[in-house]
Amino acid sequence: MIKTKNQSNDIWISQRADPYVYLHEDGTYYFTATVPQYDRIIIRRSKTLEALSEAEETVIWTRHEKGEMGAHIWAPELHYLEGRWYIYFAAGAAEDKWRIRPYVLECKGQNPAADPWEEKGALQCAEEDEFSFRAFSLDVTIFENKGAYYCVWAEKVGVGRMISNLYIARMESPVKLATVQVLLTTPDYDWERRGFWVNEGPAVLKHNGRIFLTYSASDTGANYCMGMLSAEESADLLDPHMWNKRRYPVLQTDGTRGIYGPGHNSFTVDGDGDSVVVFHARTKKEIIGDPLNDPDRHAMLRNIVWGTDGQPKFLY
Repeated sequence: MIKTKNQSNDIWISQRADPYVYLHEDGTYYFTATVPQYDRIIIRRSKTLEALSEAEETVIWTRHEKGEMGAHIWAPELHYLEGRWYIYFAAGAAEDKWRIRPYVLECKGQNPAADPWEEKGALQCAEEDEFSFRAFSLDVTIFENKGAYYCVWAEKVGVGRMISNLYIARMESPVKLATVQVLLTTPDYDWERRGFWVNEGPAVLKHNGRIFLTYSASDTGANYCMGMLSAEESADLLDPHMWNKRRYPVLQTDGTRGIYGPGHNSFTVDGDGDSVVVFHARTKKEIIGDPLNDPDRHAMLRNIVWGTDGQPKFLY
């Protein structure tokens, strides 16, 4: 089981939102996250999950002063695909910070914390896709199943009130989708519609032949929470009917512990091989002013308990 020196107050890494942990095949843990200034991408590395909290933090890329990738650098994820390191992140334009789109970086070596990174531009949709990445799009995650790579992301649609949905597509390459987007989930329930109608921040966990896809819902204050979809690994993952959506959130505010708005998670395993959920949460209920200007979002982690029904339980 994981143990950290900050276990008593739940904060693992302070002021790091949208935490993403990747365990490489050589046993090295990597960490990246959104920083409060929204202006750079950082990486930490260590040989244990616990040690990431004290690991040196390296800046591997900074925002542009003009044009695309010039504002709101959000939710980076580090992936190792086809023998190379990639980072997927969201960014706005310097002159239009709300023109959020997903972008890709490729490492030119095998040490993502030290080797140079090359900009690959915006993530590309399939040739026949008229919809993907045309509007506010963010929170790209990549996962492999049965030899194919899939991309899941959040994108806003609507006339009047904008709604953030989750979409899935199969990938042609690390920088381009092969298929037209398929709608996975839209905010159906009341707990997904508090403040804003939101499904975002997808993350994938595999266990015993099943795929569990968590996501975050509602506004980014105390209402923020995690929902979950699941499917069989053998299913056609581009068929939305193959995914089952949980009726209620699987992780939400717990005022008795002083944890508010848990969400935007990733998954890894600890040194014993046990599954771990890594998420951010706030330590205060009330936010004064714009939540985006409040750095009170901290990385936290908990072991996952597997129920007799084969479902993960994200316990505090």
